[in-house]
Formats: sequence, C-alpha cells, structure tokens
Amino acid sequence: MATLTDLTATEQARLIQEKQISAVELIDASLARIEQVQKIYNPFALTLADEALATAAKIDNSGIDPSKPLLGVPIAFKDFTPTAGHRTTRGSYAFKDWIPESDPAIVRRFKQAGAIVIGKTTTPEFAHSSFTRSPLFGETYNPWSRHRSSGGSSGGSAVAVATGCVAIAEGTDMGGSVRIPAALCGCVGLKPSLGRIPMDILPTVFDDMSHFGPLSRSIEDAVVFLSVAEGADEWDITSQRVPTPLPEVIDRDLTGLRIAVSENLGFYAVHPEVLSNFKLTIDVLRDAGADIVATDIDWNDDIVEAWNTWWSVYLAAAFGDCLGEYKAKMDSELVATIEAGLRVSAVEFARIDQTRTRLWHDMANIFQSSDVLICPTMALPAPDIHSKDSDFSRIDGDGMLHGLEMTCIFNMIGQCPALSVPSGMTNENLPTAVQIVGRRFDDPTVLRIGFVIEKLRPWPQWQP
Repeated sequence: MATLTDLTATEQARLIQEKQISAVELIDASLARIEQVQKIYNPFALTLADEALATAAKIDNSGIDPSKPLLGVPIAFKDFTPTAGHRTTRGSYAFKDWIPESDPAIVRRFKQAGAIVIGKTTTPEFAHSSFTRSPLFGETYNPWSRHRSSGGSSGGSAVAVATGCVAIAEGTDMGGSVRIPAALCGCVGLKPSLGRIPMDILPTVFDDMSHFGPLSRSIEDAVVFLSVAEGADEWDITSQRVPTPLPEVIDRDLTGLRIAVSENLGFYAVHPEVLSNFKLTIDVLRDAGADIVATDIDWNDDIVEAWNTWWSVYLAAAFGDCLGEYKAKMDSELVATIEAGLRVSAVEFARIDQTRTRLWHDMANIFQSSDVLICPTMALPAPDIHSKDSDFSRIDGDGMLHGLEMTCIFNMIGQCPALSVPSGMTNENLPTAVQIVGRRFDDPTVLRIGFVIEKLRPWPQWQP
C-alpha cells in the first residue's frame, strides 16, 4: 500500500489500465495513507471514503478505458472549490452547511478523465492567507516539521500531495496560494496562464487575479493535470479557446534558452539557505545549456502594497456581507483585511491598474531578451506554525522587505504562468523552491525548465 501511494498519478493510472492493480486497491491505499496523515498534519476537511470506493468498484467492473488518462486515480479538491453533493465550507462558519448542487468545469473534467474525488482539503477562511488555519478546521501542519507552517491558502492540498495521500490535488492561486504551500511542503505548484483552466467559482467572471492550478510531486503529473483541465468554457469569459499545446515529450536540453535571473526581485531580503539553493539550481540550468543572464529589477514594496489593497477589496466585495452575522466567528486577520478593503476609495482602487501597467512593461522588457524570469518562490523557508501574514511586512534600513512570499507580484500580471519547483533543503530539513515565470500563455516553457530541474537536481520525497 505504501508503494502505491508514493507513485505518481501517471504511474498509478498506467497500473490500472494494465490491470496490474485495481482501482479499489489504489483507493484503499490512499485512504489508509490519509488516515495515517490526517491525525498528525490535518490536510483534509472532508474524506469521501464510501463514495470513492463505490466509484472505484464501478471502474473495476466496467473494465479499462484508454480514453481516460486518470482512470481510477484519487484526486483531492480544495475546500474552496465546490463539488456537487459535498459540504464545501471555504473554511468559514458562513458556509459551514453549504452543499453545492453542481460541479464547476474543472471538477467535471477530472471526473470525465476517470479521476476519483477522495476528499476536500483544508484552506484558511475564504482562502485569504499564506497560512492554512481556519475557524472550522484549525491548523494544517508542515509535513517536514509540525512546528512549521504548511503555507496557504492551498496548504491542505500541498500536504496531501507531499505526504502521498494523493498524487495530484487542485488548488486556487490568487496571490501565490498554489506556489506558496508547494514551496514550503516540497512539491510542484503551478499558477497557469490566465484562462488556461476555466475559473467559474467566483462571484465575478471579470477577475484576472485568480487561477486554478495543480499540486503534484512531478512535472509530468502537472502536465497531465493541465491537459485534463484546460480549454475554453463559456462560463469563463477569460478562458483560452486554444491553449499553447503541451509537449508529449519534454526535452532536457536547454541550449538556446535565455533565462533572466533575479535573486531578490530588487527588494526582498532572502534567507541565505534559500539563496544558496537558488544559485545551485541556476548552475544546473546553465549546465543544461541555458544562457543565464543576471537581471537588475528596479521594484520595491509598493507593488506588494498594491496587491494587498487589491486583495482586500476583492475579499470585501466577495465576502464582506458575512461580517454582519459571522464577524465574531471569523479569522481576525481576515476581518481586518475585509474592513481595510471597505475603506478603499474607487480612485485608489483604479490606480492599482497603473502600478500593474508599470509592472507589465517591466516584464515585457525582460521578455524582449529572455524567455523566462527565475527567482526564489519564497524569501524564507517554512515559518513557525504560530506566525501570521502581518508578521512579514518589515522594511529594514536598506529598504529591503522582510517578507515571506515572492509570488503575489505575478498575480498582478495574471497572463504569465508561474511555476514553483523544489530547489533543495535547508540544514533544518525544510524545503526551498525556485519560481519560473514565463511569457504570457507560454506554460510549456516553464514546465520544460521545471522538468530539467527535477531530472538534474531531484528533490527528496517525504517519507512516512
């Protein structure tokens, strides 16, 4: 059983298609791992054991179906994402009893691909935080150390993947919510280019901050996730009709690829071990033939402040109505963020687009001479379990931000894909990661670079 749960989703599907294992065997193994992990790390808000076993039995009785690339493979969805007939709380008492009646496009597509929904993963209330703790489900712990945070807001999904409960899980990313926990838990996390996966679960279809994305233990599984989930859907006005084709075989040779490198994006104070592993990873890419170019970026923390304002207004617009009835039961930092959003003027909010425009022009200049930009995903390894977002906003005497994540900047320009892959471990055995940001809609190139890092600088897998 332990061996089955440590396989990639691609390998699990192959064994089922070849009848070397049954779907019921795989679900049994996944449920056993979940039982082991849940009581220690708390990645699940809901486990669907009976339903998953019944679906697996139907698959076994129906025979193989080569048209379904994830036949019999367990998948977990974030408790922010509705799934039909399953309690979906979004980590809040305001949604404690909500049972959606229908699936969004992403869930339908995975079911059509043969995947089996095995549970819903923990998220901070309304996915608002870089720390996965909520009034309903408490803390989700980092699998490498229970004294450290798993990150957020897709922390439950990252822990479920890193610990082998599932090989793939879904997350949502509005400011790094896939990449942050992937980096802190030691797995792959991708914010795809805007509209590659239809986003149809929000109160507005005109949002360009939010993305669905995969968490996985391999680049191959992230590619499979995208291939299943991508493509136009009329419910999402931004969804891409013809996404850039994903490669069937990924080339390890990076000769001719131009990589712009920034150690700190111009204003982050980066932990020495994060920086050391970053440099070792860049060396691997250079050895694979890439042309590495150090890039000076003249950014400052005003960009992060702009995102913070944007995020506070988003939360106020989407969930501000909950304050009247549920404020006393809500996360205090969420309440403060919503209340800050309610105070933002229309003019102040509109000016965020001016900041975004300057940021976009800077990125366009980088992409004139480079194919991707690479930087650390996080400025720090996993922080103490008792930390909170507001602890990471200090500016030192040199004007450097002592922050946590280096991700929200790339939600300000949502068209660009951003991939986080592990870069090594610290002396305290905590994962670090690099972030690969591509030209708009060029998901294949960031995945190609991630694949080379995986093969030439493989990351350790969590052991039970």
